[in-house]
Amino acid sequence: MEPAWLESATAWIAANPIAAGIVIFLIAFCDALVIVGIVVPALPLLFAVGTLVGLGHISGPYALVCSTLGAFAGDGLSYWVGYRWGPQLRQRWPFSRYPQWLDRGEGLFRRHGSKSIVIARFVGAVRPFVPAIAGMLKMPMKRYAIPSFGACLVWSALFLAPGWVLGASYDAVAAVADRLAIVLGALLVAVALVWATVLYTWRWFASHANNLLARALRWTRAHPRLGRYAAALIDPNRPESASLVMLAVCLLGISWIWFTLLATLLASGGPLAIDHSVHEFMWTLRNPLADRLMAGLASLGDASVLGPASLAVLIYLAWRRRWMAAAHWVGAIVFGLALTSLLEAAIDMPRPPTAPAGFGFPSVAVTMTTIVFGFFAVLIARELPGRQRVWPYLLAGVVTTLVGFARLYLGAHWPSDLVGGTLFGIVWLLLLGIAYRRHVARSFWMRPLAWLFYTVFVAAALWHAPRSADTLLAKFAAATPTTVLEAGPWWKSDWATLPAQRNESDVRQRWPLDIQIAGPLPPLRASLEANGWRVQEQANWLATIALLDDDAPPRDQIVLPATLDAQAEALLMLRDGPSPDVQYALRLWPAPAVLSDGTPLWVGTTQTLRLNKPFNAAALWLPESDDGRAHAEVRKALTGFTMIEQAHPKNGTRVLRLQSQYRVPGTDPAP
Repeated sequence: MEPAWLESATAWIAANPIAAGIVIFLIAFCDALVIVGIVVPALPLLFAVGTLVGLGHISGPYALVCSTLGAFAGDGLSYWVGYRWGPQLRQRWPFSRYPQWLDRGEGLFRRHGSKSIVIARFVGAVRPFVPAIAGMLKMPMKRYAIPSFGACLVWSALFLAPGWVLGASYDAVAAVADRLAIVLGALLVAVALVWATVLYTWRWFASHANNLLARALRWTRAHPRLGRYAAALIDPNRPESASLVMLAVCLLGISWIWFTLLATLLASGGPLAIDHSVHEFMWTLRNPLADRLMAGLASLGDASVLGPASLAVLIYLAWRRRWMAAAHWVGAIVFGLALTSLLEAAIDMPRPPTAPAGFGFPSVAVTMTTIVFGFFAVLIARELPGRQRVWPYLLAGVVTTLVGFARLYLGAHWPSDLVGGTLFGIVWLLLLGIAYRRHVARSFWMRPLAWLFYTVFVAAALWHAPRSADTLLAKFAAATPTTVLEAGPWWKSDWATLPAQRNESDVRQRWPLDIQIAGPLPPLRASLEANGWRVQEQANWLATIALLDDDAPPRDQIVLPATLDAQAEALLMLRDGPSPDVQYALRLWPAPAVLSDGTPLWVGTTQTLRLNKPFNAAALWLPESDDGRAHAEVRKALTGFTMIEQAHPKNGTRVLRLQSQYRVPGTDPAP
């Protein structure tokens, strides 16, 4: 079963196969249409269409034809609009208000001629306008149509291809790495959103800086009493005035957002509803492979990483006798840390249930990452030429996002803790940035300083992250089960209260939990090993990357881990099957209950795995429909233990119960 949106889409497509092509046509058509194409999210829509193609719900050639014809028709209509109105199009709304839309397309067209028709098809900012420009300039239709059709065909194929590949490999991805894929995808989306926000915000301020400065000057003249305090920031004779105005506007806006968030949290008396929803969702994504990656990223905000990089900057500034810059650098970090710690102590905000002591509002690690990277960007950005000045801010946004997302994944903070910490850090670095830019006008060669800061940061991160991952993960391990069962009742009837299958949204992931064990695992493991089973240790990233070597012997290809209620497998055992590409697996997890005498309980699943090679790019062991062979092999290897087998009342699965070390009083083994 596919996710909810996919299930609804496939049901509609099955009932309306021809109409699906019309929808694809309209998506591509609207994306190519002048003006309309600005707001149509064609890329994600065509990605979704490609996914449905890969899953076999839409004919691939049919989707490609519909998308190509839609894009070609949209381009053709845009061409006709430009041809019909000619230069008068510039005087009509919205082009009279936003002339830059046509200016970009015309600049591209005049530089590249007919090649621009192909180029623009793959550049979203000008795609809807270049055909109109071609019409405005009276380009002959025959000369226009051939490159336009070719570009539309290639564009459709390229935009459908990623989803097509994902859909074709959906079963493989969902079977073994669904949580990992979602975590990595969400991380990429978060980084992309922050990247776009920083980039376009900086560009907007850069293009409107002079206008903002002029407005500020008019305001100071109209309000002489208040204006005299702002006049020092906006002296038109100072080259830093435009930057100072940009920083001041950002400070006012972000300060208002931060105080609004703080007031909302204090008024509600605790985390918001969205905090709980996001926290629960992230907890369901816990995965052994993602855990170590996120622990490493979360450690980027530790003092062991930020401290050496900050100290290196201070030493360099002192060596170059930049005392004012050094003083502001120390002030930004020391007072930023003091204010953040004071705020954390003053605001009594309930922690997430997964967070130990020391994690609160705002997040110290996220705040300090924001301050260190943000103020460093303020130090060096003005020394960079033109558009390159945005790069330090982009790096600051990316690193802060990585740290914040990782801590959100681990359950260390509520989302509001991270947002509050980021906003507070930005407010503080803007205050220091305005003070620094106001008093320091001297330039200095910043490239050695930039290389020093980023190099020391990367080196410290590579040294610290692997060493801190295990310690950090231990703090956020799953809580001890609170459900307690009596030994005798568990053996007789209460075993049926434990889960009958994995709790997954995808039916194919709801593996039946057909084995329950009371007692320690080493005796069971020894018995299985004596009968030809072998233990596979928890797969790491190196072993996972080795799956790309599909020429390796099947037995050398690892089985990827799976989780139950965000917990990794406590034991994964494998046994060779009747052919090299088949093997049996036993996966065991801690049960969501313990026996009253402290004896641990385990639940597990038995599986038949088959080696698959999707696209001949990797080798994956995937579960296949099992006829009970794996279950029978496990039972045969454990005949020396007290055991009993019954059908689970919830789904009819035959569940094997056994005692791995001792016999529960008042119980009888199976006949």
